[in-house]
Amino acid sequence: MKIVAYLYSDPLLESTPDPEMWGWEVDRVYQDLAGVTSIQKKKGSRKEVTGELRPQWQQFLNDSQAEPAGYLLVRRLEELGDSVEEISDRLTQLETLGVQLIAIDSPLSPPFNPTPHTPHPTPHTPIQNSPPSSDLLQLLQHLQYNQRSRRIRQGHARNRVKALPPPGKAPYGYRRGKNRYIVDRSTAPVVKDFFEHFLLYGSLRGAVRYLAKQYGKKISASTGQRWLTNPVYRGDLEYQNGETVPDTHEAILSRDEAAQVDRLLRRNRRLPPRTASAPRSLAGLVVCSQCQSPMTITRVAASRKAQEYLYLRPTQCPNQPKCGSIPYDQILQQTIARICEDLPRAVSGAPLPDMDRIKQGIGGEITAKQAILEQLPNLISTGILDQETADLRSYKLRTEIAELQAKLAQLPPANLTAIAQTVSLPQFWLDLSESERRFYFREFIRQIELVRAGKDWEIKLGFIF
Repeated sequence: MKIVAYLYSDPLLESTPDPEMWGWEVDRVYQDLAGVTSIQKKKGSRKEVTGELRPQWQQFLNDSQAEPAGYLLVRRLEELGDSVEEISDRLTQLETLGVQLIAIDSPLSPPFNPTPHTPHPTPHTPIQNSPPSSDLLQLLQHLQYNQRSRRIRQGHARNRVKALPPPGKAPYGYRRGKNRYIVDRSTAPVVKDFFEHFLLYGSLRGAVRYLAKQYGKKISASTGQRWLTNPVYRGDLEYQNGETVPDTHEAILSRDEAAQVDRLLRRNRRLPPRTASAPRSLAGLVVCSQCQSPMTITRVAASRKAQEYLYLRPTQCPNQPKCGSIPYDQILQQTIARICEDLPRAVSGAPLPDMDRIKQGIGGEITAKQAILEQLPNLISTGILDQETADLRSYKLRTEIAELQAKLAQLPPANLTAIAQTVSLPQFWLDLSESERRFYFREFIRQIELVRAGKDWEIKLGFIF
């Protein structure tokens, strides 16, 4: 008994399936790709495209005339054609050849477990996927739905390959142009100001409150989070399949600013909820070493007096008596002193990778792929590549470039030693506000541990690197 398989796939929608995917041994696999055309040479011109064919299907039919196969395996019935009529014609061809069809992913197909004793089908053997009349309507509806879904996905995929915006409303700050997003001059300044406020203070909720107060633009924190991570504001397009195409339209957020936003978001994820926007710089950083409880900031005001005092106290202390509170200003001054003393030593002793070498390597890969992109128009003009193949190759190269750019943006700054030297000067901290101190604390410090020794105490800094 001869068993063959047929695969049909669209490179725009899926990766090329593995011919060995069937789970058992087949005699031959015929495989066609969507977009393959028949090309004939014509006198006086180089090439003429005569239309889309399925050359491997034709080869299967020719081989079956000489030596009919017993079974033909396909993944889904709709892979036999681009319409119900084409599928019906190919089912008739198989029935004429006496080949039984097995669609392994079809809901109406029975399981296929071939054995060495399976009889060879005769020309009168019914096609395996020919359903009873009660299932015929269900099968037609299933095929029509899948074909319509496939056509819609193919249309979206063609737009994706051409780097056209996805369907739907343009993000706030943009409007839809003919082939790309265009900056909306009336709303883009609002988005730009939102990003600048977040970069200055590192607080998402603070930036959301700023928009509501400054522009009357009320958005939720989750919407602000989507703005911060949306590739559209960086000049890129991200599609439903998760792939990103860079530099498709004018950006509101520069590459350097986007890298800083990503670094701030990663930093804030390490902190307890709602402390990223807390007004005090030590919020969410201090932990009591004795009870391992995080410490929160409390305010105490004297009766009938405007002056108030700040303290840090444990929130979940199990000890009896509970660990006492410590004045906030004392811990703040001790933290600044420890940073000035410990940070340069920690940076010099940390096993930091060679950032310059890593960035040069990634930059070289990006340059090489951009050089290939620049060669594609010449390959089209000389007839080496057709337009569809070139568009697909360009799309894949651009998504690979986007991945490399994202990897490059996640690297820490190469001048970390110089930054540490500047931050380690006591004068640097004198004129900073609490919000500015919060920014720099969280850039370097992972945790501040309060070590108690009776009534005395000291702090120990845990740096991020």
